[in-house]
Parts: sequence; C-alpha cells; structure tokens
Amino acid sequence: MTNTDVSATSSKPPSERSLRWALQNVEEALRGLAFGTVTLVVQDGIVVQVERTERHRFQRPSDNR
Repeated sequence: MTNTDVSATSSKPPSERSLRWALQNVEEALRGLAFGTVTLVVQDGIVVQVERTERHRFQRPSDNR
C-alpha cells in the first residue's frame, strides 16, 4: 500500500454521479465473491476502473487406496 501526501491530490472532489458509479460497481464486484480481491483504479481522484480477481479453493481428494 502506498502512502501519499494528501496535499498533492486534486482539489476538485469527484462528482456525485462518479461516486454512485464507483459504489455500484464495487457492490457488483463483491456480490458472490467468496475468495479474492476487488481493486479500484483511481486517476485524478476519480475511480476509473474496478477489477475483480476471484480465487477458487479446492480441497485435495483423500487417498483411499
């Protein structure tokens, strides 16, 4: 995780429409996710991309020989 200086960010806050879009897409990405990550890509203080990486966990079959 990168720690940045808050003063270096854009002084213009994201629009209400942009925030709603981001939240709806994050909610959709989280729906049904059991294992994985959701990553937000932000440019100029605006979420421009939501990435979902899903992991599937499988149990190793028992050896019944």
